[in-house]
Amino acid sequence: MELREVDPKILIPNPNNPRHTNAGAFADQQILASIKAVGILQPPVVREEGDELIIVAGHRRVRAAAAIPLPKILVLVRDPDDGADSVRAVSENVVRAPLSPVDQWRAIEALSSDQWTDEAIGGALALPVRTIKKLRLLAHIHPAMLDYIAKGDMPKEEHLRTISAASADEQASVWKKYKPKKGQPNVSWWEVAHALEKRRIYAKVAKFGADEELAFGIQWEDDLFAQADEDTRYTTNVEGFFAAQAAWMEATLPKNGVVLPTDDYGHQKLPPKAERVWGQAKKSDAIGRSVNPRSGEIDEVIFRMPKPDPKKNKAANAADEIDETPLAPAKPRPEITQKGMAIIGDLRTEALSTALLENQFDDITLIGVLLLAFNAGNVEIKTGDYTRDKRQFLFQRITEGGRLTQDIATLRATARETLALILSCRAGYNTSGLAARFAGDAIGADAHLPNMAKEEILSCLSKAGIERAAASLGVPPKPRAKDTRAALIEQVGEGTFVLPEACFAPKQDELSAHQAPIVSYDDDESAHEDAVDTSKEKSRSEKHDVDTDHREDGEDDEVDEQDYGEERAGRGFDDVAHA
Repeated sequence: MELREVDPKILIPNPNNPRHTNAGAFADQQILASIKAVGILQPPVVREEGDELIIVAGHRRVRAAAAIPLPKILVLVRDPDDGADSVRAVSENVVRAPLSPVDQWRAIEALSSDQWTDEAIGGALALPVRTIKKLRLLAHIHPAMLDYIAKGDMPKEEHLRTISAASADEQASVWKKYKPKKGQPNVSWWEVAHALEKRRIYAKVAKFGADEELAFGIQWEDDLFAQADEDTRYTTNVEGFFAAQAAWMEATLPKNGVVLPTDDYGHQKLPPKAERVWGQAKKSDAIGRSVNPRSGEIDEVIFRMPKPDPKKNKAANAADEIDETPLAPAKPRPEITQKGMAIIGDLRTEALSTALLENQFDDITLIGVLLLAFNAGNVEIKTGDYTRDKRQFLFQRITEGGRLTQDIATLRATARETLALILSCRAGYNTSGLAARFAGDAIGADAHLPNMAKEEILSCLSKAGIERAAASLGVPPKPRAKDTRAALIEQVGEGTFVLPEACFAPKQDELSAHQAPIVSYDDDESAHEDAVDTSKEKSRSEKHDVDTDHREDGEDDEVDEQDYGEERAGRGFDDVAHA
């Protein structure tokens, strides 16, 4: 045998090489980095056939040397083929055993003691620096546990992370209890990790800064097993973390902000009668904040307090009177609760506003929507009573210079903003009723409704309602409603699901009520024009009863139309301003 220095590019691959499958890009990069850093540790074996050198063992080393490129490498030249080269080639690839993680760690520690940095070690072994740090984390493992790991009984990564984070005394105490008994081959690493587990709160959810860290004694540790592209720091000082979050939250509350209490499940408790705002917030809305007792995050919710209604006192006084009417049978649970309708109303209003401002529709549609808006249930026009700043601003825009502008672009933009200001689908006294629904259907506002496959929305549906919604997506019903909800949410994924009930087009029963005959006040008044005062009072009373019956049959009981009817009946049409 002869040791010879040759150009790696002249070496001829062995046609009988047993390795036909590529070792992989990572393995090739690893051997390339190793040769660059420390050279070829074991010379390839070749045999001489005439003027050619045929590779017996070391094809990957030769390819890497040629790729660097190295001008010369040492090779071990054997005698001509004695019939055993095929066995040598196979054994050179098969009869090998990779280093165990513990041996790799010990080798890395030895290199580190020789002044090798983690970056240099990673470059020589073609391993990421993060992997080097993970292996070095084994230095924190109890020696008795390390012996079992060296035998090949390696714990899962998450268990290893938990164990290494515990102190040496804690590991020794737990190992004494959970180490394998006689005849038990493997360690129950799950039990070991569970016994050593400490609750962690990660820095990525912290809002506070260095001052709070110092004040509450918070110290950060690096989680080497977490994703490399995020903040991996954590602390086990859970009480200090929550105190620091609460201190920051109280110090940075806005003027309209309040600290909300939470229940046992971490859900925020809103003030009595408060309504959560699901759409765009207004300046008058309140912002509630709380520290999530599970994750440590700052949860924020926007809510709205109802305006005081002076007429509720009348209803309260009436309720005090003795009511001998028999109790009505309990009503079945509606398809969607009042909270669900409030959420849908908010989402509809946002979608309608976006459609009015962005969608393309012709001027005929625009004029029709404008007429619908001025007939909305929440619009009342009186001469000279445009008190809202927004309306005044729009009025000034189209009358600048003392005349109505003839710029069609300005008129169109102002009309859209006016409609977006007026039309509302929100439940309560300020709803536009069916007018907003007709308008949204006309301009395609359904396309702007967001994904409703969310727990807070679907939980407002009855069991039959959620099963009907799931069936529309081909999701079979589950024994429990919450399981059906979860399956529906999973089916939708990142897509968009809109409840059919949330679409703008009015339903058949709503259209029937909308087209019901209208009671004429003018006919009633003309019929009794010459009657005595007592007859007038009786006529008004009968007219009020008819109007009340009509509203009960045709209108949503959640919309307070009765107060409006009483007010309208009291003042008469002569008091209404005309444009």
